[in-house]
Amino acid sequence: MKLTWFGHSAFRLEFGNSVVMIDPFLTGNPAFGGDPEAASAGATHVLLTHGHADHIGDAAAICKRTGAKLVTNYELAMWLGKQGVTAFDPMNTGGTTDQGEFTVTLTQAFHSSVEVDANGVFHCLGLPNGIVVTPKDKHEPTVYHMGDTDIFSDMALIDELYAPTVALVPVGDRFTMGPRAAALSVKRYLRNVTTAIPCHYATFGMLLPDASGFEAEMVGAKAKVLVPEKGKAVSL
Repeated sequence: MKLTWFGHSAFRLEFGNSVVMIDPFLTGNPAFGGDPEAASAGATHVLLTHGHADHIGDAAAICKRTGAKLVTNYELAMWLGKQGVTAFDPMNTGGTTDQGEFTVTLTQAFHSSVEVDANGVFHCLGLPNGIVVTPKDKHEPTVYHMGDTDIFSDMALIDELYAPTVALVPVGDRFTMGPRAAALSVKRYLRNVTTAIPCHYATFGMLLPDASGFEAEMVGAKAKVLVPEKGKAVSL
């Protein structure tokens, strides 16, 4: 599997014939600065953790341009369907769907999920989620994108049920876990994880400017911390 981080919580996973974009906040993302079309070229699926604009991002544009299937919670799928997305697979917390070469499971996350439209109207877009991507090829890693969340002890159940070996961990504080809680979530509850990749930091001034605090808290942990260079694919 190849993984590319585009800043914030936006990732691209490539394995087999699948190109999976998760939370593709590209246009308007000050931490990205690249070409959104190039970053999402060949996308087969778009997965969304929740309905905030900095996670929905370019989802509708990518799906309409590439024909990628949208996989997310029911309310958010219907919302984006109204914006012209025609290929979508709605689901909800705890459910698993078969996407061909892999399955997608939505887990719980502790956050919010509301979009504010141009008229200032608030729209509730379902519950926030984490996402587990489980390739059917057992040589590929299972990836747990935590979404935006605080630490919670039932992460241990996610570990027991799905055995992710790669965790994409929000560490930027204020809107998600900070370094201490993020590190504890991996060390205490995600016993199968061997690679922890921090995200959701250094995008805006209110977030922590780097992942150094998380790296320091992870010293001595079983899981290794990987901080990818933005826009550069790494092999997992």
